[in-house]
Amino acid sequence: MNSIFSEIYGTYFRIASKLLEQPEADEKTVRDIVSREGFRDSLLFLPQKLIPCGEDWGLFRKKSDGRMDRITRYAPVRTMTLLQKRWLKAKLSDPRIKLFMDDDALSELEGRLKDVKPLWTGGAIRCFDVFADCDSYTDWRYIRNFRTVLEAVKKHSIVEISFVSGHGRRLWGKFVLLKIEYSAKNDKFRVYCFMLRRDGKARSGIVNIGRITRIMDTGEVYGRKVDMDRFFAERRCGEPAVVRVTNERNGWKRFMMEFAELEKHTVHDTEKDEYTVKMWYDKYDETELLIRLLSFGPVIEILGSEKLRKMAAERIRKQYELTNK
Repeated sequence: MNSIFSEIYGTYFRIASKLLEQPEADEKTVRDIVSREGFRDSLLFLPQKLIPCGEDWGLFRKKSDGRMDRITRYAPVRTMTLLQKRWLKAKLSDPRIKLFMDDDALSELEGRLKDVKPLWTGGAIRCFDVFADCDSYTDWRYIRNFRTVLEAVKKHSIVEISFVSGHGRRLWGKFVLLKIEYSAKNDKFRVYCFMLRRDGKARSGIVNIGRITRIMDTGEVYGRKVDMDRFFAERRCGEPAVVRVTNERNGWKRFMMEFAELEKHTVHDTEKDEYTVKMWYDKYDETELLIRLLSFGPVIEILGSEKLRKMAAERIRKQYELTNK
């Protein structure tokens, strides 16, 4: 197998393994899976390596009816390399893993990896420019709330939530939870949602999971199909942020990594080695976006929108006044 696949569990290995999980397949199934799971150009050559044709890898035999039998008696057995085990052992030390796995599964996993040395320890990674008031990942109430949120997102179930807003107001309502998002800058989780109003209409919103004081599944399921593209389009800013980025102190790469999740259009000035970037963002996250931009200091210049420039100037002016009192 090493002569066929360049790396264990790479893309082609995964495609072949998926096909070999079934006792038989056909050419259409092969092409569909290659198209869905492979790279853009995989259809040009990969099906010919899987479908028996004289130049294939010999993983299938063609039957008289045109279908294909796998050459193995059983489906492929997936084994873990030592590197994968060490990586997984390191992840077990991350308190956030308790949000996604129950205690029994974690205990079993820790038992199986008890003799494995972790790939890194918690002190080996230092995060900078991150807010200190992160979510309480070890608090049992937070873990319980997060798991309820996660199940509600998977099932599109309707939940009742009580939470404290950013302005300190206590709010309550019925919500359909759509997508969980993690902010590395804030070290917090939040959930995109619809708030169901009494008139039957749904209003888009975001709830920080750490602010939830009570959540209860109503047992109801939201019956309408949710178009996530339309959901985010409704929250999209009317005018993009326009930023000039220099390559000083590797600023361009740092900028692109910081704002990797945003829709962007970039123009490169090769003479000055500068980049002009248009970014579309959630209009309700404008203040957070501004804070992230200002953290780059003189590496960037905010060119637009005019509103964003004025907000940036005002924040810088206030910072200057505070430091020069």
